[in-house]
Amino acid sequence: MKLGIIGCGNISDIYLKNLTTVFKNVTVQAVCDIDTAKATAQAQKYHIEGVLTLEEMLADPEIDIVLNITTPQTHYDICKKVLLAGKHVYVEKPLSLSYCEGKELLSIAKEKGLYIGGAPDTFLGAGLQTAIKLIKEGAIGKPVGGAAYMLCPGHESWHPSPEFYYDIGGGPLFDMGPYYITALVRLLGPVKSVYAVGTKAFAERTITSTPKFGQKIPVKVDTHNVGILSFENGAVITLVTSFDVVAHTMPNIELYGTDGSMKVPDPNMFGGSVQLATRKEQQFTDVPLISRYSENSRGIGISEMILAINENRTNNASGELALHVLEIMEAFLKSAESGAPVFIESVPSPEIALDWNVEIGELKTRN
Repeated sequence: MKLGIIGCGNISDIYLKNLTTVFKNVTVQAVCDIDTAKATAQAQKYHIEGVLTLEEMLADPEIDIVLNITTPQTHYDICKKVLLAGKHVYVEKPLSLSYCEGKELLSIAKEKGLYIGGAPDTFLGAGLQTAIKLIKEGAIGKPVGGAAYMLCPGHESWHPSPEFYYDIGGGPLFDMGPYYITALVRLLGPVKSVYAVGTKAFAERTITSTPKFGQKIPVKVDTHNVGILSFENGAVITLVTSFDVVAHTMPNIELYGTDGSMKVPDPNMFGGSVQLATRKEQQFTDVPLISRYSENSRGIGISEMILAINENRTNNASGELALHVLEIMEAFLKSAESGAPVFIESVPSPEIALDWNVEIGELKTRN
């Protein structure tokens, strides 16, 4: 299928690299950016034929799917325009800034018979797929609890334009939370309720990266979020996301079950070490990864969505999954404001099993 890409900022490089050189069932037809110079530069770098405006891309009959990798504040508006133009859409996280907007996008897609896909697709990487397989096989028994930590000092020291990380729709929860929550949902299933609190260390941040060194950023969101996720299967997980931590020794994700414990790799990555300890073997040991997709494989969600469209089935990094994650993140904010637990109504789509005995660049549904 032919793909148009809207947004040529920092994250576009890895998408463009993989979608033009790795995944075999997609052709990047055109790119678009509000800054035409950025779009032109990426088109030249990756040998892409078209540099279009948004309107031209939406009107182009050659383009089947649009990848929306703009900043979060424009995700809803652009995705809605793409769907109304009759094209499938895959969007960077989060799906939108509100659960209400996300539901509307899924409703439009259903009405028009179109697909929505949403980042992150890291759970399709070798690390998390190995962990998911172990959970399904009962390697730790019945999941009981666990903890997940995304802790860092913030992005203003390295990102060239970090302002949106501290705006509405940003913060550690909406920026990095999707990686952790998506991984936990694929590992443990749907979330039933959220109880959370939040705070922020600074009312203002100073950019120390170039080219905006010294510029002040007002902090409009909580930058330290702590929540308890209660899952439908009975597991209870503590999730902490923070831009206020200078250094730490906490794990990315650890899961505890009736028969063992598991260390899950960084859900922002595609590979990493999966470690398992059981009642019999109480020391953590590495488990071999089940897939070749252990390097940065961003774009695998788009390739798998094309496979799903061709097979007329649900895609793995689906709109339903992205909406469930969005509702959970919104529940963090609502619970922190109300001081009460918030119950989740959405249900993620089931994961479709893939056959990982394939070469890099290929995907296959398991029979």
